[in-house]
Amino acid sequence: QLQLVESGGDLVQPGGSLRLSCAASGSTLNNYAIGWFRQAPGKEREGVTCISSSGSSPKYADSVKGRFTISRDNAKNTVYLQMNDLKPEDTAVYYCAASYGCWKVLPGDFDSWGQGTQVTVSS
Repeated sequence: QLQLVESGGDLVQPGGSLRLSCAASGSTLNNYAIGWFRQAPGKEREGVTCISSSGSSPKYADSVKGRFTISRDNAKNTVYLQMNDLKPEDTAVYYCAASYGCWKVLPGDFDSWGQGTQVTVSS
């Protein structure tokens, strides 16, 4: 049903910014909480942030608080991840996925994963 496609990943210098998009098709995002995850080579996929269907009380991993902002535009059927002050340790493939709430931001609680978009932070 719900299909998600990530875009916006790129090569960026430390301190730079990127805006990732998570576009839905096959259904709407209105009823879903959407999480952003990332996975670096050799590491487990980790939760970055999550936004509820209503947009209330988004959650952020400690590592990205103050730098990343999640938002949603249900009219455009898209969720965004604004990433500022990027660091080399932010380098990873970034995925979006759907759930029914943001009580946890764990990969096992989400589905409808996109294919991911590569973010590389390097000088």
